[in-house]
Amino acid sequence: MRVPRTLLTLVAGLAAAALIASPAAADPGPPPGSIASMGDSITRGFNACGWYSDCPSRSWSTGTTTSINSHYLRILAKNAAISGKNYNDAKSGAKVADMYGQAGSAVSQGAAYITILIGANDACTSTEAGMTTPAAFRASIDSALARISSGLPNAKVALLSVPNVWQLWSVGHVSGSATSTWGLFGICQSLLANPTSTAQADVDRRARVRQRVVDFNTQLAQACAAYGPNCDWDDNAVFNYPFALSQISTWDYFHPNPAGQTVLASVSYAAGFNW
Repeated sequence: MRVPRTLLTLVAGLAAAALIASPAAADPGPPPGSIASMGDSITRGFNACGWYSDCPSRSWSTGTTTSINSHYLRILAKNAAISGKNYNDAKSGAKVADMYGQAGSAVSQGAAYITILIGANDACTSTEAGMTTPAAFRASIDSALARISSGLPNAKVALLSVPNVWQLWSVGHVSGSATSTWGLFGICQSLLANPTSTAQADVDRRARVRQRVVDFNTQLAQACAAYGPNCDWDDNAVFNYPFALSQISTWDYFHPNPAGQTVLASVSYAAGFNW
């Protein structure tokens, strides 16, 4: 039986990412006394509690909503000194090129623990040609990490994998509400254009977008390993999580809803320093 080239490409990409070893994290020490989050609209809690608006209180990283049980709240239960020192430096619409500026904010805040989740907007663009290249992605993440290392040499950094946006198409393309919303608002058209099409050109395009996310995650893993023991890579825990449509906001069928933020907090915390 002849194996389709697109399948071989996907398998090869996943294998390459799996071979990237996570850096050997040192003893994380006591729970930190401050936290800053870097990233995009996912970390801002966009559409998690209001119509097309940020909702940082429900952020998986620095949020204060008890039901989400963010990294901040998990650490607060162990170290009261972190109370009120939860800084959400993420910006809706941010791409990896914006991480250098956000790193500067985290440094100015003296954060002892920094979470970084970035890359969805680098793959989810208006056209496939508009996606960030892996080389440019790596250059930007390296510059951000260098700024953190220089300004906060003892800070712990949790570097999360980019979510598998192809999974979004997989669980959503059978929903008329999802597909109509993607088209109406022009959401992630590099991947989600013609969502119900089975034409080979569309199948191949989706596979290439998925592969680009795999490539981003390979770069993130390598960058974290180069950073040293103060950086913890999630070993693709976020990418590999098979999120369901029920965990996605029905306002845009793209961002995590409260259930999605909750599971993101749980999966990423367990894969990190896990104080």
